[in-house]
Parts: sequence; C-alpha cells; structure tokens
Amino acid sequence: MNLLNYLGPLMMGAVFLVLCLGLFNMMRGGNSNRSQNLMRWRVGLQFVAIVFLIVGLWWSRH
Repeated sequence: MNLLNYLGPLMMGAVFLVLCLGLFNMMRGGNSNRSQNLMRWRVGLQFVAIVFLIVGLWWSRH
C-alpha cells in the first residue's frame, strides 16, 4: 500500500471532524465567527481532499 491509500481516508476524516465541530458550535449557540471559520476550513479541506483523490486516481493509471 502506498501513501495515497492513506491520504483519502485521512482527508475525509479531517473534513468530517471540522464539519462536526462547526455543527456542534452552531447547535450550542457558540460564536458565529467561529462557525464561519470552521465552515471555511471545511470547504478548503474538501477541495484539498478532492485534489488528492484526483491525483491518486491519475497516479494509479500511469
């Protein structure tokens, strides 16, 4: 197994963790700025995760 096999689940776990932190902060009525920052981190992590997955698929075909 190579490194790319671990990056996909690791990145998805990071996205899920930030999503849960943001939702928990909103549900308990926390600071709205913190919720906004967490959701921005989530979008950024999703972008990075998709890029890693695309690179992994491309790499596995070549």
